[in-house]
Amino acid sequence: MPEEEKHNLFIRMVQEGKTCLLIEEVQKEGVEQSKLKSKHFGKSGDTLLHYAARHGHLDILRYLTETLGMDVEVFNCDYKRPLHEAASMGHKECLLYLLERGTEIDCLKKADWTPLMMACTRKNVEVIRELIEHGAKPQLKNKDGWNCFHIASREGDPDIIEYLLTVCPGIWMTQSKIGRTPLHTAAMHGCLAAVEVLLRRCMYEPDDRDSCGVTPFMDAIQNGHIDIAKRLLDIHKASFTTMDTLGDQALHKAAITAQDEAIHFLVSDLGVNVNERATPIQLTALHYAAKEGHLRTISSLLSLGADLHARDGKQRSDSQICQWIQSFPATLVLSTQYSTWLVQVSIHHVSNFSWSRGYRTHRMLLERLQKNLLGNQRSCSSSNKLIPIYKSTLLNYH
Repeated sequence: MPEEEKHNLFIRMVQEGKTCLLIEEVQKEGVEQSKLKSKHFGKSGDTLLHYAARHGHLDILRYLTETLGMDVEVFNCDYKRPLHEAASMGHKECLLYLLERGTEIDCLKKADWTPLMMACTRKNVEVIRELIEHGAKPQLKNKDGWNCFHIASREGDPDIIEYLLTVCPGIWMTQSKIGRTPLHTAAMHGCLAAVEVLLRRCMYEPDDRDSCGVTPFMDAIQNGHIDIAKRLLDIHKASFTTMDTLGDQALHKAAITAQDEAIHFLVSDLGVNVNERATPIQLTALHYAAKEGHLRTISSLLSLGADLHARDGKQRSDSQICQWIQSFPATLVLSTQYSTWLVQVSIHHVSNFSWSRGYRTHRMLLERLQKNLLGNQRSCSSSNKLIPIYKSTLLNYH
């Protein structure tokens, strides 16, 4: 059998947990055990020990270390040890065996991740407990300044967060290299149960800011997690009008990420001014939504009373939309709801002596619709309905 096929066979047997077959193949004449035990496979550089730990096969792990004499501290191209693999996949028995064999408990892989950090990416509190009871240090940070509590907050398991706070009460007092707290992380990733634990057991400031001035409330809003935003308002007394370092409020961030429900919550429920200005050039949420090409968000903002004719600090109004419209998806341009708005835009250009801009807007839309007719038969019906609208509007320019 060619050497490469033999190697693939060994890997497959380890992955599938076929201990007896593996032993038989290794003991066959012609297999160089000394080379096999030090062999690194593929681009990752994993060894058979890595595969055994990753797939949770304790019998094979024992055989590779005790019979073949493989080193439990062997690392792959990312400096991952078998302990990283067992911890990240939640294989408690394999993890305990490796610890008994004397593997370093806080060994670092690429980007300075410890096995405890890897374990916190899984919702397995038992593995985390074993690592800490064997001496793993929860306070260690990776290259981004995250400790295991940041990672647990991102995953959102309240039992793990409660446990870490119990064994290390001050672990919540940490920030990443860009000033983000675990509360920022939990709010961004929509982990409501985790946020509730953090608000109950930790002493975060209501509007902790990261290095960009972003608060947990802003993170929740710009990612559409309204339930978390409400908890931060009710329990944490967060401010919904706080500005980041650029001058943006939560409203503007929601417009950028097209979180229409969050926009309705801010404007209708909290009374935020839909025409609130941001940044030194005085942009509104409507400016942001237009720039990003979020037609549904534009429609939502207009329905909430956004000023179509609002000018920024450079005295630009919706004329900028004529340029941005070129990047809008054709499927959205086909909507009659948005075509009505676009007609409003061009009429506004005419009333403000911007005849050429209004004409160009509709000429461009008409060309896109006709092109769409040729390329997408499914949209013929809506295109045929809208083309007369645009053609009749173009006649007004002559």
